[in-house]
Amino acid sequence: MRRAALGILIGTAVLQQLVTLPAVLWSWALLLLLPAAFLLPRWRLPLCIGIGFLWANVVAHGLLADGLDPTLEGEDVMVEGVIASLPEALAHSTRFQFVPQSLRWHGEPRPLPGRLLLSWYNAAPPLRVGERWRLQVRLKQPHGFMNPGGFDYEAALLRQGIRAKGYVRSKRGVANPLNQRLAADTLAYPVDQLRQSLRQRLNAALGDDALRGIVLALALGDRQQISQGQWSVLTRTGTNHLVAISGLHIGLVAGFAFFAMRRLWRCSARAVLRWPAPKAGAVAGLLAAASYAMLAGFSVPTQRALVMVAVIMLAVLLQRHTRPSHLLALALLVVLVLDPMAVLAPGFWLSFAAVAVILYGMLGRVGREKSGWRRLSQWGRVQWLAAVGLLPLLLLLFQKASLLAPLANLIAVPWVSLLTVPLTLLGSLTLWLVPTLGEGLLQLALWTLHGLWWLLQGLADWPLAQWGQAAPPAWALAAAVLGLLWLLAPRGVPARWLGAVWLLPLFLLPTAAVPPGQARVALLDVGQGLAAVVRTQHHALVFDTGPRFASGFNTGEAVVGPYLRARGVRQVDTLVVSHGDNDHIGGVEGLLATVPVVHLLSSVPDKLAPRQAQDCRAGQHWQWDGVSFDMLNPPAAAPSGGRRENNRSCVLRVQARGQRLLLTGDIEAGAERALIRRLGDGLAAEVLVVPHHGSKTSSTAAF
Repeated sequence: MRRAALGILIGTAVLQQLVTLPAVLWSWALLLLLPAAFLLPRWRLPLCIGIGFLWANVVAHGLLADGLDPTLEGEDVMVEGVIASLPEALAHSTRFQFVPQSLRWHGEPRPLPGRLLLSWYNAAPPLRVGERWRLQVRLKQPHGFMNPGGFDYEAALLRQGIRAKGYVRSKRGVANPLNQRLAADTLAYPVDQLRQSLRQRLNAALGDDALRGIVLALALGDRQQISQGQWSVLTRTGTNHLVAISGLHIGLVAGFAFFAMRRLWRCSARAVLRWPAPKAGAVAGLLAAASYAMLAGFSVPTQRALVMVAVIMLAVLLQRHTRPSHLLALALLVVLVLDPMAVLAPGFWLSFAAVAVILYGMLGRVGREKSGWRRLSQWGRVQWLAAVGLLPLLLLLFQKASLLAPLANLIAVPWVSLLTVPLTLLGSLTLWLVPTLGEGLLQLALWTLHGLWWLLQGLADWPLAQWGQAAPPAWALAAAVLGLLWLLAPRGVPARWLGAVWLLPLFLLPTAAVPPGQARVALLDVGQGLAAVVRTQHHALVFDTGPRFASGFNTGEAVVGPYLRARGVRQVDTLVVSHGDNDHIGGVEGLLATVPVVHLLSSVPDKLAPRQAQDCRAGQHWQWDGVSFDMLNPPAAAPSGGRRENNRSCVLRVQARGQRLLLTGDIEAGAERALIRRLGDGLAAEVLVVPHHGSKTSSTAAF
């Protein structure tokens, strides 16, 4: 079982590294590999690698087959279908998933893409899951930002089966007559309809409490009301897993139902004679876990947790005394068969790695003594194992890890699991039957959260709460894994402390330095916008930060910050904001919240208040590590405001070893002519980031 699961994992992961998919015809080889894997146990590992590769190829071809017709991109089309997710209320729009049942362009039917992710701007009407609508929409193929260290948004949409995204065509204050509700509350998505109804009741019961978003996350898996500040506290303390309905909470509910039913079943002699109490408990545990997973919307982490619980409970029902490692391998196998795309999710690796590390580190330590001190020490060891064991993976995936996670989780996990979650679930269930009692239980759940939040906030404010660095190289990761196997080995293995030495390259290895006198430039993908990073041997400059969107997403926090962290940049020595357009200035606050900035230059310093920003002016000059930086625009006498703000954009020239880079912001023809008059051939550069994103009407041939 373990070799089969490992082989399929390797094969699935290998497929995801390919630029293009092999022809789907190769997958007919599965008919040969599957029986061979059963009949030839010695060759099971390589055979299962092939099985995993080919099965993932079949699933990937199926997902990509439902893509949007390229001729429809950017065109107005009419779709009829059903709202398939809880509508998400954002600052200026409502976002929801939509399953199309028909699609027409100029009255002609066209092939259907997979699920659509739609945004409805300009005061969307109240929307409910299961409603059937006819909508005029404008669609495009989904894509994410392609930057080192950043979140793979396109892969996340692919895992959900979303093959196109767009927006509903509407005008401010004027209803579009083409958008019509065709049927209300169909039976297409009864579970999500139940969840939406419960969300409305929970919002009414919780009021405006600052922590209500966490209660909604624990009850429904709905995390959209958790603020960025709260996410920061959870991340810095390593407790963000507490608000994801995954293995911890699903296992807690299943375990409680198992032991409660087993105890009740034993109270009846007749029941015990008919069926063993452990089997009754296993059925109750599985049903409870499935019900909670349903309440959470069967999200991908919830599905993984449910599979793991199902494997354990089925082992009890079948009276199979199986090793925990075999159960883990079986759960891994089931997850990969059901969803090969799961390997694209960081949570997949973290969840299975956490269980594997804990099982390995607790070998021979469970079930010895029953004293309270012994149990407490074992609980502390579990937290230490999870924190240390996941360090290499966290640094690889996110380039940061919480140093306080063992301490914070030592308190937060039992607090949330034994107090907050039971009160939240009981309150949510009783809201339907006895609303007053339900509201009281939910207020108690909030009270327990406020008590815990005071502690987490204090820990998060500690300056060294989180460690961040560049992504480690492959050889350092391999050494760290070997070190962990040694360090966390069972008792009896000699000199286990030496395993810690193998972890040192993760933290002490210096990042690849830029040679003296040279500069490395990265022009980041921020969509319609600009963000550039210039690194010298000991300094870093960021030129513009990309846009901020109506949803609150900003590229300073989501793109520039992760890129700097992945490259080991711990502070920005100078941040230049060329001018005040959103696609250049929008990500500033997000970047400032992510990484310290020493100096701030801008042509619009008033728009950055209360930040202490200086005007960028032609003639400013500085030198870092043998690299020269010269500000060429705007001139000191340039007027400010109005339509001329683009022409006041900061223009920066970087010179290193006789080569020049020109960063130009959004200057237009007037500023270009002025620069030519003033500098002439001095503008010559080997690399030019063209002004105004390459606008053919704003730039001049002479420039």
